[in-house]
Amino acid sequence: MTIPRLLIDRIGNTHERKNVYLRELAELEERLAQAEGEEKNRLLEAKKKHIAEKDKHPYHIALQAYKQEEKAHAARIKELEKMPASADLPAPLQRMEKMEHSAQQDKVFYGPYADLDYDAELAYRSALVILDRVPPVLEKYRQEEQLIRQLEAHKEEIDPQEAKAFLQDHSVYAVDRKKIGKARIRDIRNKYREGHISQKAAKQETAQERIAMRDDIKAHRMTGPYAAVHDELEALRFRQKKQAKDSAQVIRSDIADLRRSIPEETEKRKPLIAYLTAPFPGLGQLLNGQSVKAALFFIGLLFIYGIAIPYALGYGNYQGEGIAGLLSLAEGGLRVHRSLFFMIEGIIAICLLLIAVVILILNFRDVYGVEKNAIRGIRRQNWFETWRSIRLEGFPYLVNLPALILIIFIVLVPIFTMILLSFTNMDPQHQSKFQWIGLRNYQIIATGTGIAGQAFWRILLWTIIWTILATSLAIFIGFALALLANNERVKGKTFFRIVYILPWAVPAFITIMFFSIMFSPQGMLTEILSQVAGRTIQIKTDTFMTRAVLILLQGWLGSSYIFLLSTGVLQGIPGDLYEAAEIDGATPWQQTSRITIPLVLFQTAPLLVGQFTFNFNNFSIIYLFNQGGPFNPIVYGNLAGSSDLLISYIYKLTIENQQQAIGAAITLVVSLGLMFFAFLGFRNSKAFKEERL
Repeated sequence: MTIPRLLIDRIGNTHERKNVYLRELAELEERLAQAEGEEKNRLLEAKKKHIAEKDKHPYHIALQAYKQEEKAHAARIKELEKMPASADLPAPLQRMEKMEHSAQQDKVFYGPYADLDYDAELAYRSALVILDRVPPVLEKYRQEEQLIRQLEAHKEEIDPQEAKAFLQDHSVYAVDRKKIGKARIRDIRNKYREGHISQKAAKQETAQERIAMRDDIKAHRMTGPYAAVHDELEALRFRQKKQAKDSAQVIRSDIADLRRSIPEETEKRKPLIAYLTAPFPGLGQLLNGQSVKAALFFIGLLFIYGIAIPYALGYGNYQGEGIAGLLSLAEGGLRVHRSLFFMIEGIIAICLLLIAVVILILNFRDVYGVEKNAIRGIRRQNWFETWRSIRLEGFPYLVNLPALILIIFIVLVPIFTMILLSFTNMDPQHQSKFQWIGLRNYQIIATGTGIAGQAFWRILLWTIIWTILATSLAIFIGFALALLANNERVKGKTFFRIVYILPWAVPAFITIMFFSIMFSPQGMLTEILSQVAGRTIQIKTDTFMTRAVLILLQGWLGSSYIFLLSTGVLQGIPGDLYEAAEIDGATPWQQTSRITIPLVLFQTAPLLVGQFTFNFNNFSIIYLFNQGGPFNPIVYGNLAGSSDLLISYIYKLTIENQQQAIGAAITLVVSLGLMFFAFLGFRNSKAFKEERL
């Protein structure tokens, strides 16, 4: 890798090298890259000679002399900083005064070397910034401090009896002014009651009177002997405190701007530190001179070698053996060992290792980027510049980091556990200890065999039918009711809207249990239907009737949510659209089909897709109404009923019958299918295409 002849600063400007030795070496390498034959050999010899005679090069001799003098200068600065600052200054300004004294010395020392080295130029120009900014701040502070002393002396000269008399007078004035204000407010309210002014005008005049009352009392207080002096003193002290902080911030910002525009020079050709320190976060930053950043990455080092790797090796596990336990699943372990614990702790170990890998990658990229930029000439950032970049560019990452960690351990670990369980034989005979069995569970599902898989395809078909019919019915009812409730000719809209949202306002399980009782063999609705039909009707023992009632019931329960969505959209549709359509001769049906429905669907399509997803996994209505019955063991086996959805079927498999492995496999298949169809629904909605979700 050749040395670049031109340097680049952080802004992007190019600079000629001040290091004459490196500039000549870069020119030799450029010519060498284009040369051939004898010319190339001659340039190779010239390059070797140039490198061998580095110590004799005039620039190198001058640079070494400057470095030696800089060490002596740094020692003088340390001694200067030990000297006490002015006692009349607060601590922040004392630091600024010391900074000014050091800058005076830096200006004298680095001035002659500014053309020799870019670091010397940066030190010289930084000293100029400090000498330009600090003296006015110190002078202004001393002037304000003198004014404060004058005000305090004036405050002490005030007669206490005079101040006490004014306070009594002010209290009387405040009471009288409040009485006047309240009387005026009563007059305003009376004018409103008599109809002389509008409600809006009454509110505005009342607010104005209250503001005027408060301002008058405050203005009267300011005429007192103490008030003006006290407020001015408080303002001066606050300004002094803020000025010191702001001035230090401005100086740091100006120096940071200098660092961005002044490059640095190095003989380094490759970012070796990044590769050598890659396994040890923090070390590379420390070698690059970024100590605060090194301390932050050192926390990552402690996490990697103190938590992640030991946990992955089994240290600190509750029962498991880290990643090894994930492979063995407690096979050959103690009787109290459970395979599930080994699996979960193995997954946690992998998550911790992944976090460790991310830390190592971020560490390598940071050190590599700093070194790579230094080779090009871009000066490494100090902590002030780094913190400013974090606040401006890294804020979203800092805010999302805690949520990401929670997602990993609260969401992803259970998901990965479910996925891995689907490849095991965890069933009633293998609750404590189970083994890996590969794709056998998925084979059972695909072929519909075994006690757990024979009902899968029938339940899947009924789940799809249920989802489409129940959701479509809820959408139709909710939209139709919204059209009726928003029709101009309908009276008592408030009453109807309250009635229509009752299914949503009342807890769903109460409604479901109510209808479950009403449709029981001795229920009221069952008896009414039997009398109307002239024969005994048993809803809960008939598959078709149970499914029909469930669809109708969910259609009514889900309609309230659709009603609210549609009502909100309908109220936002401009009436001009309907007036223009009516002028063009559109019928009410055409207005509804061409204006209302497209606009409602555009706004609510993503939410309607969510309704299909919700009903696909609607466990409560199935389980509460009839526990998934009626039951037909010949068709559905002993683990499911004819009205069971996949979600209730999975519940019975896992919770009631301890078929966790096959339940996990079904859950994974269903989840993947559901996510795919939900994605298709979102993608095909107009709101999704226009990125207005």
